[in-house]
Amino acid sequence: MRIPLSWLREYVDLPAGADVGDALVRLGIEVDAVVDQRATVRGDLVVGRVAEIEELTGFKKPIRFCRVDIGRERPQEIVCGASNFAPGDLVAVILPGGVLPGGFEIGARKTYGRMSAGMIVSAREIGVSDEHAGIIVLPPSSGARPGEDARPYVGLDDVIFELEITPDRGYAMSVRGIARELSHAFDAPFRDPGGSGELAAGSTAEAAYPVVVEDPVGCDRFAARAVRGIDPAAPTPEFMRRRLTTAGIRTIGLAVDITNYLMLELGQPMHAFDMARLRGPLVVRRALPGEKLTTLDGVARVLDAEDMVICDTEPGGSGAGSPISLAAVMGGESSEVQPDTVDVLFEAAHWDPVMVGRTARRHKLFSEAAKRWERGVDPAVPLVALDRAVALLIEYGGGATDGKVLDIDHVVPPRPLAIDASLPGRRAGVPYTAARVVETLTAVGCQVSTTDGQLVVTPPSWRPDLTDPADLVEEVIRLDGYDKVPSVLPVAPPGNGLTAAQRRRRAVATALAEGGYVEVLSYPFVGPSAVDGPAVRLANPLSDEEPLLRTSLLPPLLGTLKRNIGRGHRDTALYEMGVVFLPRPGAGSPPEMGVERRPTDEELAAADATVPHQPWHAAVVLAGEVELAGWWGAGRAGGWADAIEAARVTVAAAGIASDRVTVAAAEQAPWHPGRCAAIAVDGVTVGHAGELHPSVLAALELPRRTSAMEIDLDALPEAGVAPAPRVSGFPPALIDVAVVVDGAVPAAEVQAALVAGAGDLLESVRLFDVYTSAQQLGEGRKSLAYKLAFRAPDRTLTVEEAVAARDAAVAEAAVRFGAVLRGA
Repeated sequence: MRIPLSWLREYVDLPAGADVGDALVRLGIEVDAVVDQRATVRGDLVVGRVAEIEELTGFKKPIRFCRVDIGRERPQEIVCGASNFAPGDLVAVILPGGVLPGGFEIGARKTYGRMSAGMIVSAREIGVSDEHAGIIVLPPSSGARPGEDARPYVGLDDVIFELEITPDRGYAMSVRGIARELSHAFDAPFRDPGGSGELAAGSTAEAAYPVVVEDPVGCDRFAARAVRGIDPAAPTPEFMRRRLTTAGIRTIGLAVDITNYLMLELGQPMHAFDMARLRGPLVVRRALPGEKLTTLDGVARVLDAEDMVICDTEPGGSGAGSPISLAAVMGGESSEVQPDTVDVLFEAAHWDPVMVGRTARRHKLFSEAAKRWERGVDPAVPLVALDRAVALLIEYGGGATDGKVLDIDHVVPPRPLAIDASLPGRRAGVPYTAARVVETLTAVGCQVSTTDGQLVVTPPSWRPDLTDPADLVEEVIRLDGYDKVPSVLPVAPPGNGLTAAQRRRRAVATALAEGGYVEVLSYPFVGPSAVDGPAVRLANPLSDEEPLLRTSLLPPLLGTLKRNIGRGHRDTALYEMGVVFLPRPGAGSPPEMGVERRPTDEELAAADATVPHQPWHAAVVLAGEVELAGWWGAGRAGGWADAIEAARVTVAAAGIASDRVTVAAAEQAPWHPGRCAAIAVDGVTVGHAGELHPSVLAALELPRRTSAMEIDLDALPEAGVAPAPRVSGFPPALIDVAVVVDGAVPAAEVQAALVAGAGDLLESVRLFDVYTSAQQLGEGRKSLAYKLAFRAPDRTLTVEEAVAARDAAVAEAAVRFGAVLRGA
């Protein structure tokens, strides 16, 4: 929001040289920029008096060669294309070397056959308004003399504040609100432009226009007044055009410009109807589902049942009527003020901010009015705004008003709040006296009384954000000064370092990164198609297409994989660690808890019981080659075995010994049923890994053989204390053994049998080859080759000892699975 300092000074007596920007920051209002308008035009911008005009002919448009007295020995010769001035007029001239807004440099050059040194400027060219039909002509009454600095005469002597208003400060989106804040900062007199509500014309027996409000919740106040017989060609006064342009609002016509001007001044959005285009009585109601309205921006919009609309009905008729305005957001084309409008109906209402916010987002229509309504507008100011609008329109556009006023008022008065006078001091650590608390709250506009030792505070109508004692505490601290609040950091209690869960998550992340996987972070929001079973639905989702919270890491992670592949990263391996959200059936709603005290343990437990279960998971996805091809040889494509190995790495990094882990064939969506493994620890399944189902890959447009793994880290048992390894200085005995078993026997179970049979001398075992051949091994048979390492802690093993241990291992595999040595 952009506000000029001169406008603020009309309502608050700021001291000379006051640092307004610093004061606003201290009040909690963010100042994005402070723009001195004098500096927006660099160089010499001077007053000139037109001495001579020579009309140049032979060109496609009127061109004038002017000699302009700028208070120097010789007149300035300038070529100009405007025709709205005559000899003797005072104009604004920028001389060679000057720079206009936008970086447009002015020089001396030959044009249209004449030398032109400088430029006679229009209001748009120097940025004071959007008027560009002609150049600026100063009135003789201005007292300007040739050669003087023209900036004070053309409106470039002001300072503009660009402010960022937080959502809870709707009152500050107006000159009225900012001026009131500055009166607090400088303890200066404040003249409230909207404080004369008792002087505004009240509702008359006969309404200015017939209106029916069907929904007093969505619209709790609707007021209107009419002005008839205005001059449709009456221009908007210069001061109003300048201020609207400064605020970034395009000037349209006098009636509409007045409504925008008062919105900036009072914070009250208004609307002007062309009375000749209204068919009959107005009806304020909720929209009918599927109802349509073409708004002022020319867009035909399909309305929602929550939207509020203003409709007109047939003369003498009743009923729903046809929408002519999307209430509080934007008017409709059918009733907008036209260039020939002579009768104007001003409307000033008060709308439900929640409804306006949802309507603006639904239609992606964030008008200046909607921005104010959703933040909260003073419901006591509509009649004041109407009085101001009528007076301005009559003053500058002629016409007359019949004095009739419509005011349908269902506004609920602000609710009084009880607060202990010592509460602000306790919260801020500043010794505020009770008198100081009352003083600051009164300055805000609250009515304060004392009952039973407590302050009873009634917020003003323009502060709908003051709904809780904590809000009042904030106002006391803010007005007294944030700089007075001591900046004392609490002493951090000594800790025990990372928790076991944190150490586990870090170890898993490190292990996966060292394995070649790249960590990504995905949004936890998913659509219904990505959830198999119940899921937590968000009350206010960012996207209607993804209203649920993930129950698995894989759907968002696969979406990330798809994006990377689509951008040319064909060989990709990703991992993610995060929480998933599992609903608690029948959990209900959390209890309501205020902020005036700490919740009890019972309340916290009841609230926690409604929160979805959120276990930590780790997941990987991979596609393409995991070992790239090069001069060293061919590459290797990733597959289900790599996903299973990633699961083993994850479990091992979590501190689980390999002898507690089993890998068995399983069927689990979204994996391929023949290439999916269940990962179990101590017989409890903690995750799955393998190749994804072809239908999933086709739906996501992912390459064949894309594989994935997901492990529930919270389901893993505690690792316990790992014993120190025994290190032997004696050489190992290395023996390879290949056994033939039935094709359905898992290699991990054969390995477990070898370990059990080999005894304590076995140091390690590793599967290094799987071979199948119906001719050599028989139908449905396979060969599993393992590397066995035997070592004794106190001696060098003999060949006989090593072979005996190997034979014992094979014998145990033969007992369990009928394994036979290959080639035996």
